[in-house]
Amino acid sequence: MSTEMSFRIAFAGLLIGMMLIAGSHRIRAQAAGGSVSQREEGWVRVPLRLGGLALWGSVLAWAINPALMSWAALPLPQWLRWAGVSLGMLVLPFGVWVTHTLGNNVTRTVVTRKDHRLVTSGPYRWVRHPLYTTGLLFFVALGLTASNAFILSGALVAITLVTVRLPKEEAMLIARFGDDYRHYRAHTGRYFPRLRMPTRGTETSGEGTA
Repeated sequence: MSTEMSFRIAFAGLLIGMMLIAGSHRIRAQAAGGSVSQREEGWVRVPLRLGGLALWGSVLAWAINPALMSWAALPLPQWLRWAGVSLGMLVLPFGVWVTHTLGNNVTRTVVTRKDHRLVTSGPYRWVRHPLYTTGLLFFVALGLTASNAFILSGALVAITLVTVRLPKEEAMLIARFGDDYRHYRAHTGRYFPRLRMPTRGTETSGEGTA
């Protein structure tokens, strides 16, 4: 088996694994809580959805036939591509942890569900939006594995647009949970843990959106 074929198999395995994790979780959440409106996202909704389609389209195109994405190929060394595979393998169990902790609170937009609760356990003890962290690291892992500039840049564009949307999302959470969320936000990192960890006894209880 050629090295390139090994990368393709690894890429496909990571992709299928994450689709099973994320897809089954969203299906269960929507079945339990129903769909929610996306209009409250504002102008960022359009580029975020189009960018997401382009990113997923590029990933699927490379998985089907890497030649379709050869125009964006990068001359990455093999060790860096294998580092991408390793990163992806670490992200998958982290994604399971995040989705299991989040439960049915996940939505595709800034609106919370009727029975939404504030989650501060699991990875949410240190990070407010680990679901977005999971997505960023996963697509970076795929981009490195595929050695593809479009996938890598698409991941960065996506997290930039999510960051633009984030103030509105957190405003919704403050409107829903008030001082509990303000206190929680003051003691956690956005996508990655802060250098200074929160002390015991400062957490609120319940669950919430990523």
